[in-house]
Amino acid sequence: MKVTVITQYYKPEMGAPQNRLYEMCHGLKDNGVDISIITGMPNYPTGKIFPEYKGKFSMTETLDDMEIKRYWLYASNARKVLPRIWNMISFSIMVLFSLRYLRRRHNDFIIVESPPLTLGESALILAKLTRAKLVLNVSDLWPLSAKELGAMSEKGISYKCLEKLEHHLYKESLFCMGQSNEIVDYIKSHGAKEVYLFRNGVDPTRFEGIDAKLEKGKVKLVYAGLLGFAQGVADICMSINFAALGMEFHIYGAGGEQTEIESIIADNPNKGIYYHGVVSRQDLPIKLKEANMTLIPLVKNIYGAVPSKIYESMAAGLPIMFVGEGEGARIVKENNIGLVANSKDYKVLEENIKYAVEHPNEMETMATNCKECAQNKFNRPKQIKDLYEYMLNNLNHEHET
Repeated sequence: MKVTVITQYYKPEMGAPQNRLYEMCHGLKDNGVDISIITGMPNYPTGKIFPEYKGKFSMTETLDDMEIKRYWLYASNARKVLPRIWNMISFSIMVLFSLRYLRRRHNDFIIVESPPLTLGESALILAKLTRAKLVLNVSDLWPLSAKELGAMSEKGISYKCLEKLEHHLYKESLFCMGQSNEIVDYIKSHGAKEVYLFRNGVDPTRFEGIDAKLEKGKVKLVYAGLLGFAQGVADICMSINFAALGMEFHIYGAGGEQTEIESIIADNPNKGIYYHGVVSRQDLPIKLKEANMTLIPLVKNIYGAVPSKIYESMAAGLPIMFVGEGEGARIVKENNIGLVANSKDYKVLEENIKYAVEHPNEMETMATNCKECAQNKFNRPKQIKDLYEYMLNNLNHEHET
């Protein structure tokens, strides 16, 4: 089986989509798939193309025995609409230059990451011109997410055009993958011929054999991820005195709120908050297992979104202090792997933290539940093997007909 994955983001960039796609590609390769990746020049989260990739129109490199073709794109992390639109459109145009390469490969499948939807349309064109089957991997529902974030109005022309493109891609894809039940249900009700639930999940083996250095008498809460406005970590730092609750709060990551968080810590040295900079994907399991529980906050619920940090927390055996609504909150509650507060409800978060500190036995039960979930319900290698067999069945069915 030959597969090419088309995505705007990929390793060596850090982030949930990049890690998820890397794991998927690597897992499919381990199952015998001849896989390659077409992506942009690395630029996330800084919004600037990494130095070693600057000034290049295109290039080819090999990472973990997988061929990667990269194309220039307009790099930006600006919050303004126009730079973001040009960022998406530029790569969607550039990826069309891969036509000759794709024709030489004779792919069975092209898997394209959405958003952006414009990249989905480019992948559809390339799939038709190379006679490959298109699989749409939906990680966020656009333009619905943009509307929920207040970035677009459903009455506008742009929204209606994107909505038409969205439904068109659902109908034209062989099948559509979604990372949550909400996404899969939405896609199915909006014209997809076939849907497949492919959660982010986690590889539990990454968290095995780690000698965690837990300090006696200290309860550590950890946040590791993007320090963006959608997470609201700065507000949490302002709102809660962790030291007064008998806890230390350790922060790893980078993003738009980093400077503000560092300033809050400098002005409030006795709050029990510590910032450590960025942690690599390789070191993340170590840093998580040095803590007692994790914080996963969302300022606003985005329909269909499930933070990948949930799965990593499971594998590390860390109960979750979840702040938000939606499917992520339901996973935490239904599996008894943490405590939940509504978005921005830092009073309840404070109560949950206090409860966790005062009830270590219950936290130990939740920690056990976390590991059970990671091993049996959200095991990424198992999910990738199931995906491989699903694609193989589709391929065999096509040959039979």
